Amino acid sequence: MRARELWRVPEPFLEEAQDDATRLAVDDMERAGVDVITDGEMRRESYSNRFATALDGVDLDEPGVALDRTGHENPVPRVVGAIRRARPVEVRDVELLRSLTERRIKITVPGPFTMTQQAQNDHYPDERSLALAYADALNEELRDLKAAGADVVQIDEPYLQARPRAAREYAVEAIDRALDGIEGETVLHTCFGYAHIVKDRLTGYPFLTELDECSATHLSLEAAQPNLDPDVLRGVPGKTIVLGVLDLGAEEVETPEEVAARIRRALEVLPPERLVVAPDCGMKYLPRERAFRKLEAMVAGAGIVRQDLGL
Repeated sequence: MRARELWRVPEPFLEEAQDDATRLAVDDMERAGVDVITDGEMRRESYSNRFATALDGVDLDEPGVALDRTGHENPVPRVVGAIRRARPVEVRDVELLRSLTERRIKITVPGPFTMTQQAQNDHYPDERSLALAYADALNEELRDLKAAGADVVQIDEPYLQARPRAAREYAVEAIDRALDGIEGETVLHTCFGYAHIVKDRLTGYPFLTELDECSATHLSLEAAQPNLDPDVLRGVPGKTIVLGVLDLGAEEVETPEEVAARIRRALEVLPPERLVVAPDCGMKYLPRERAFRKLEAMVAGAGIVRQDLGL
C-alpha cells in the first residue's frame, strides 16, 4: 500500500524534491564510475507499491491482507475489478533521467508474479489470471518506458524465491507476457529480500533453472550476501548474468580486491561477455556515504578484472 507518511517533504513540494534527489543520485553514480545509470528510485516508498497502486481495479481505501516473505501480514491492494493501466506511471522518471546523463539508463518495475503475491484477489478466478492481467498492464508500461528512452528495463521478482511452488505454475508465462515485444536488454531481478530485513538467507535459488526459459535477456541475482556457489549459474546457459558482488548487509565496505575475487569466481563458469556486475539488490537501507563507497569498490574491482583479461 501507499506509505505517504515516509516523505519528509510536504506534498506541494515533493515532486521537485524528488527531482533534485534524482539529480544527486545520478551524480553519485557517475562519480563512482557506474556504466548503466538509474534514477535512484527516489520516488518509491517501496520497490513495488508505486506501480501496483497506480492501476485501475484495486481498492486502496479498504485494503486487503497478504503474507509477506517473512510470514507477516501486510495491508495490500485489494483487487476488486479488472487490472488496467490508466496512465503511464514511470515515463516521466525516464524522461528526466534521460535528460540528466549521456550514459545508458535503466528503469525498474515490479514483476507480475510478485504483484500477485502482494495483493488480495477478490475478482479473478485464480492467481494465474491475476498475474496475466498484471503482465498486460506491465507490457503497456514497458513499451512506453522504452519509447521514452530507457536502454534497459528490469522486472523485479523477489517472490519467485519465496513462493517457488506457485512460481512453477504460472510465473514464466506471466513474465513472458509482460516482456512480449520489448526489444533490447531486458533484466529479470530475483533475490531473497533486503538484507536489513531478511536475516536468514538461502544459499541457493529454489527457482532458477526455470528462468532460463523466460524471455528476459539477463538474470540479475543476489550472490555476495548468500555466498552463492557460481556453479549454479551453469543452470541458466541462455542468459547474461547480472551478478551481485556487493554485500548490502555488511557494514564494511568491500575492497576492490574483494570485489575482483567475487567476479573471478563467477568467471570460472561464465565467459566475460555473459557477466555484468552490480550490487546484490537495492541499496535502500544503506547510508549514502557507505553506498557510494561500495559503488566505487564495485567499479574498481571490475576494472581490476578487466585489466587482467585485457578488456
